[in-house]
Amino acid sequence: MSALRRASQSLNTHARLWYQIDAKGQKVGRLATFVVKLLQGKTKPIYHPAGDVGDFVVIINTKDVEFTGKKWNDKLYRHHTGFPGGLKEIRAKDLHQKDQREQHPYKKNITQVLTGPCEVPKKLHDYTRKEVKEYPFKQLF
Repeated sequence: MSALRRASQSLNTHARLWYQIDAKGQKVGRLATFVVKLLQGKTKPIYHPAGDVGDFVVIINTKDVEFTGKKWNDKLYRHHTGFPGGLKEIRAKDLHQKDQREQHPYKKNITQVLTGPCEVPKKLHDYTRKEVKEYPFKQLF
């Protein structure tokens, strides 16, 4: 095997890639597990749990994600403020209508599934339909 071929294989293996995913019509759980694999770098042969070898992910049309069954009304997201009696609950439907990017249902699922040293905010970007037309993706690459 020539040195040039080995160098190109090494570059393809170690380079961080950018993925653009359209979330329109996607189920939240399946989208979260797919994105977590990309963020952690589990699709690469050099994956190691202690290392951060993941890729960057851009998710568009985040307002059009779907839940199966009655999960829009039944699924609860809980967090505790740290104070006595500070357990907060919010339904997935209400969380989706708030349109807070940090609190979006698919992002909560990603952080629940994600383990290890991967830093989600730095490698995960999400845009709504309006922002896709305005934001030039060429600057990301």
